Amino acid sequence: MTESVQELDILIRARYPLIFVNTYEETRLEQTVRRMAGERNKAFFLWTATLGLRKDGESGAESTKEPLTALNAVERQTLPALFLFKDFHPYLSDPTVVRKLRDLVENLKNTYETILFVSPVLTVPPELEKDVAVVDFALPADDEIGALLDHIVKTVEGRGRVQVSLTAEVREKLINAARGLTLNEAANAFARAIVVDAALGEGDVRRVLEEKRQVIRKSGILEYFATDESMAHVGGMDCLKEWLATRAAGFTAKAKEFGLPEPKGILLVGVQGCGKSLTAKAVSNLWQMPLLRFDVARVFSGVVGSSEENIRRAIRTAESVAPVVLWIDEIEKALSGVQSSTFSDAGTSARVFGTITTWLQEKTKPVFVVATANNISLLPPELLRKGRFDEIFFIDLPDRRERQEIFAIHLRKRGRDPAAFDLAALADAAVDFSGAEIEQAVISGLFAAFVAHREVTAEDILASIRESVPLSRTMSEEIEQLRAWAKTRTRPASRPAPQEAEGGRKLEVG
Repeated sequence: MTESVQELDILIRARYPLIFVNTYEETRLEQTVRRMAGERNKAFFLWTATLGLRKDGESGAESTKEPLTALNAVERQTLPALFLFKDFHPYLSDPTVVRKLRDLVENLKNTYETILFVSPVLTVPPELEKDVAVVDFALPADDEIGALLDHIVKTVEGRGRVQVSLTAEVREKLINAARGLTLNEAANAFARAIVVDAALGEGDVRRVLEEKRQVIRKSGILEYFATDESMAHVGGMDCLKEWLATRAAGFTAKAKEFGLPEPKGILLVGVQGCGKSLTAKAVSNLWQMPLLRFDVARVFSGVVGSSEENIRRAIRTAESVAPVVLWIDEIEKALSGVQSSTFSDAGTSARVFGTITTWLQEKTKPVFVVATANNISLLPPELLRKGRFDEIFFIDLPDRRERQEIFAIHLRKRGRDPAAFDLAALADAAVDFSGAEIEQAVISGLFAAFVAHREVTAEDILASIRESVPLSRTMSEEIEQLRAWAKTRTRPASRPAPQEAEGGRKLEVG
């Protein structure tokens, strides 16, 4: 029995009058509630707007399609019973229906009757908040997905037209790939895999994962981010790389047995263009986990109350496909209005921010959050409190050694041998350049050589560097403020380097 089914069972036995079950899986919930009714010798009634209220196995009265009439029928019922109302949430905006439910509450408390509402949209009017228990119906457990897979295999094997190569190891891989899907989605994924090549085996794990990507895309808030970036593409940041390499084993069963908690996440703050987003992408490859990009701006919409539901849905989706890396880019832009939220948006931003920070503090699922920020002045202080993230890293402009490394990375990515270039001269010329600006200098040099119909040289790149004015010089005051803030509040992503004569990194770390 899963935790959510156990909670539902306890609420029914405790005679809670109204229960709202938040899920897309109404068929699976219906089977669960029907089974509970049978185990407790209770009648089972089902209501839909198309068929009305009907006892299990019987037809319903036409008049009970109307919500108020259906609730009156519940009131007249004297047998111990469970009533499951599907997609009732639109009618909870009707004051007459709400009033009728409030009238029913006292009667139901003295009976063995319970009304359950099932809907993917959580809607509880303020008048009923104290009377309704809310249950998030968990997605199928591994044993349920396994039972579904076994049923499908038995069915297709009986037809003899599908080749099934399902060892215990392959079966486990398919179940793991389907984790986070509803039973219907898992069934569709397995069926799709069978249809493509008239077989079911290890090669179909990728096809099942594609269904998971579809789920994430349909959420509209999370984006499944496929990336080929690796830590080899990240220049410098030795301290951050070592920290990530050490924490990679934190998601294993051995680490849990040893008493280690799963890593929560990191906040990367620093100068624009210095590799914060690149690092987030590289973590996914380093740890061999899916990467989800969380667009907090999409959470907010014009419908009152939908922002809070959007954030809850995004969190549920991320947790359902865990273990996963969740990338929140430029988090300060999304949360900059928190302080004035009471006046600007009736407190919506503050409530969304509260949901995010509480989840960061209390989450138990293996969702590793990588948040990035450029402007720390816009970050709410509550986000920086210990416990939200494992560490806050500061990423500064690259020093001379790191600039050489970054030049080598971008030359190598474009098919050139870094040994053929004077990397030291390039690094000396690119003092105060960010990693992104170094990349653009290499690209500009390549364009110059391409137009001249010859191979690129170090002089082409040097010419591009001389023509560029790095952002650090036009925003020197802001960067110095950022360094001063980071000195006592963050951990440096790179090992301290001596101050350079021509500029470069000036942050000293004790």
